[in-house]
Amino acid sequence: MLAAVLLAGVLAACGEQKPAFSSIDITGADYGKNFALNDHNGQVRHLSDFAGKVVVVFFGYTQCPDVCPTTLAELAEVKKLLGKDGDRLQALFVTVDPERDTAELLKAYMANFDPSFLALRPAPEELPAVAKDFKIYYKKVPGASATSYTMDHSAGSYVFDTQGQLRLFTRYGSGAPVLAADIAQLMR
Repeated sequence: MLAAVLLAGVLAACGEQKPAFSSIDITGADYGKNFALNDHNGQVRHLSDFAGKVVVVFFGYTQCPDVCPTTLAELAEVKKLLGKDGDRLQALFVTVDPERDTAELLKAYMANFDPSFLALRPAPEELPAVAKDFKIYYKKVPGASATSYTMDHSAGSYVFDTQGQLRLFTRYGSGAPVLAADIAQLMR
């Protein structure tokens, strides 16, 4: 019996140690598998287009007053904190407001944060399926006029490893240093 316990301890010590992430580890989740969406340049993008990079996917809209610009600014800071590995990070912003967020508007919006960031624009009829696949919430909230509405939406980001596997969910406001440390682990 003692020999079996010692052997189990030795085998456990020889095993690969699971990384300790600050973000929520959702490795093995059966959603957010892929997409085929136009980017702000009109090119159809798939998750596989970014093989070899860590990909952060965030859902929002350009007229968002707080969560979206804060998250994108944080991702730009993460890229800087990664130093030379920053080029191995791909941020993807998926609009939940394709009615107002034109390709031109999305392109200009991304340029405010980092020229390598891409915005993806599902057609209005594609958005429900994409939202369901990524388990995100969004809802149009009427405003004073037909065009002054806002969009309620999920505020977290999904992080895919360099092989395109969904690995982490990071909550809004976690901070650039925390996310940069998690992404650096995925890049190893």
